[in-house]
Amino acid sequence: MITLMQSSTKNLMKNSLLKTTLPRLTLIAALFAGCFIEPTLHAQNLPMLGDTGREDLSPVMERKLGEEIMLGIRQDKDYIDDEPASEFLNDFGAKLLEAHQEARGDANYDFYFFTVRDTMLNAFALPGGFIGVHSALILAAHSESELASVLAHEIGHVSQRHIARMIGNQKQDALIPIASMILAALLIRASPDAAIAVAMGGEGLAIQRQLDFSQNAEREADRVGLQILRDGHFDPTGMVAFFSRMQNSARGYSDNVPAFLRTHPLTSERIADIQSRIQSETFSKHIDNPDYQLFRARIRVLQDETTQGLIEAKSYFNDQMAQAKATKTVDVNAEYGLAFIAYKQRDFQLAQQYLDLAIKDSGDHPSSVFFTSLQLDILLTSKQNEAALAAAEKALQAFPTSRGIGRQYSDALIANNQVDAAITYLRDQTLLYRKDFLLQAQLAKAYAAAGKEALQHLALAESLALSGAISPAIDQLSIARRSPDGTFYDHAIIDARERDLKERFKDELEVAKKKGE
Repeated sequence: MITLMQSSTKNLMKNSLLKTTLPRLTLIAALFAGCFIEPTLHAQNLPMLGDTGREDLSPVMERKLGEEIMLGIRQDKDYIDDEPASEFLNDFGAKLLEAHQEARGDANYDFYFFTVRDTMLNAFALPGGFIGVHSALILAAHSESELASVLAHEIGHVSQRHIARMIGNQKQDALIPIASMILAALLIRASPDAAIAVAMGGEGLAIQRQLDFSQNAEREADRVGLQILRDGHFDPTGMVAFFSRMQNSARGYSDNVPAFLRTHPLTSERIADIQSRIQSETFSKHIDNPDYQLFRARIRVLQDETTQGLIEAKSYFNDQMAQAKATKTVDVNAEYGLAFIAYKQRDFQLAQQYLDLAIKDSGDHPSSVFFTSLQLDILLTSKQNEAALAAAEKALQAFPTSRGIGRQYSDALIANNQVDAAITYLRDQTLLYRKDFLLQAQLAKAYAAAGKEALQHLALAESLALSGAISPAIDQLSIARRSPDGTFYDHAIIDARERDLKERFKDELEVAKKKGE
């Protein structure tokens, strides 16, 4: 049982943090998608969308809170910062949203999907349309329909504004303490002292104010999820199969109940309700994209990149290869997984051998972005610069909208001393994707390679500002101003941007001050 902020002394609070057995990212899920940690409150009755409850947390404030939480999550070591995996997950989520436009809700949320390393089966929604998935859940979801059922359920919570409507009961003056508590939860495992400092900075908001989705909210999310699955042509039985499998795995093991069931209470009544809805409707057969299994193979490697973790993943893929050989078949996903492990271990020759084998055995699916991205990584990391650029140019033609491939293309240009071309390409990309902070960070890298110090720090400032880190962004602008190579035009841009960010930062401080009164 976690009890944060209930002690008046640092030592007692530290002991409470150290004794926790619930992972910090599961605590985030508990805060915004589920269970009470202290059973002091009853499940809340959801207000209607039109009543005053939804006005307590505006869509703008909801997104702002989500972005602040994401700043902490992105800095956590268990956040999986991998462009091919992230791109696949977000493309997958976008397809669900495109199939059922109403899923964006009345606030027209700009959703972002991400993965965290965790051995517990869970997924969670944060304020403002941010949806996280544990690596273990991805590995447990055998088909796209099973993963889609979980994401669709979480989208349902967001689109119906369950999170905002429950946070709204605490009024907006609780937003900063809530964010502080979540960031403290993120830091528990890595640094208890840091967690204490952050939590204390949250002005003592007690954890007994956690949010709990009622059964009504869960049923509502199920129904929205089923609509998304239907419109996206996914197999809705995947929802029943996956939820039932998690429920069955928990029977008789009260201490090991999957986190998804704790944060999203699943009853036999709900399963029966889903089944009855499925029986009354006709759904088309869904055929999985082969990239889904490559995605799962990549996540299996990324979920534990320690020496022992890579050994265990290698053993798993070797077992899969042996089973395929025994049945005189091939396992492209295991071949790809072994190639990725060899790359991680910097055995580039072996990585290339397994990758070539996977591409050969893939038959009608040799042009996967997962194959292409790994090929470019092998060439770039092993300093085969000319081959990397040639491969990147072809990759960009095959995947023109892939920002991950675009980053690798710019890396290949920089590696071949074509820095000006990289800058031109990246500047064009930042105009197309104005909210992509990773592109601005990549542009800063290109400016650094060109020795353009002022522009480097200006791009870094833009990257930080886009990710919500306003104060560090202002610091980067100050560094840019002091850079010896800044032109009059550069300084005009720096001055204008600094005024904008300082005004924004001032407004945020004033809002925080008013809430503290």
